[in-house]
Amino acid sequence: MNMFVLATANPGKIKEMRDILYDFGIRLMTRDEFGVDIDVEETGTTFFENAALKAKAICKATGLPAIADDSGLCVEALGGAPGLYSSSFGGDDLDDKGRCHFLLKIMKDTEQRGAKFVSTIVCAFPGGHILTAVGECEGKIAETHSGTGGFGYDPVFIADGFCKTMAELTPGQKNEVSHRGKALREFAALLKESGSF
Repeated sequence: MNMFVLATANPGKIKEMRDILYDFGIRLMTRDEFGVDIDVEETGTTFFENAALKAKAICKATGLPAIADDSGLCVEALGGAPGLYSSSFGGDDLDDKGRCHFLLKIMKDTEQRGAKFVSTIVCAFPGGHILTAVGECEGKIAETHSGTGGFGYDPVFIADGFCKTMAELTPGQKNEVSHRGKALREFAALLKESGSF
C-alpha cells in the first residue's frame, strides 16, 4: 500500500477518509502517528485554499504526501453560510450538537431548507505537486435533530433521495453519497491517472 499522511485531526474525518481510501490501496497515517503537532491557521477564502494550506504544511513537516480536506455546509436560506465557517458557526464554545441546534433555531420558521455539503480534497506531494478533487452532496436541512451516527451537521442534513438524516444512515450508505466520499473517489481516480500512485 502507498502511504499518505492525513492533515486533519478531526476523528470523524480520519475514520471516513481511511474507510473510503482503503479500498483504493491508500494507507493513511495521522499527524499524531508521526508526532507532528502543527496548528495550521486557515486563512484562505475558499475550501481549496484552506485545504492546500493544511496539506502543504503537513507534507513539509513529514516529507510525505499529505491529504487535507476542507469542507462545510452551505445553506441556501443563509446565503451559503456557514460555509467556510461551519466548524465555528454560532461561536467557538459550541460542540457539534450545539451547532446543529443553533442552525435549527435560526431556521425555525424558514420554508426554504435547501442545502449542500461541499468537500475539497488537496494532496500535496514533496516537490510541490498537488492534486485536488471536489465533491458535493445536495439535500435539505431537517426540521429536527435526529440520529447518532456520523458527526458535524449529519443529524440535521437529509441528502437528496433519502428520508433520513445522514446521522441515521449506515457508514456505508453515507460514504456512498456524501460530499467527502465523492471527492475522495475522484481524488483516487486522479491519483491513478497522474502516475503519482
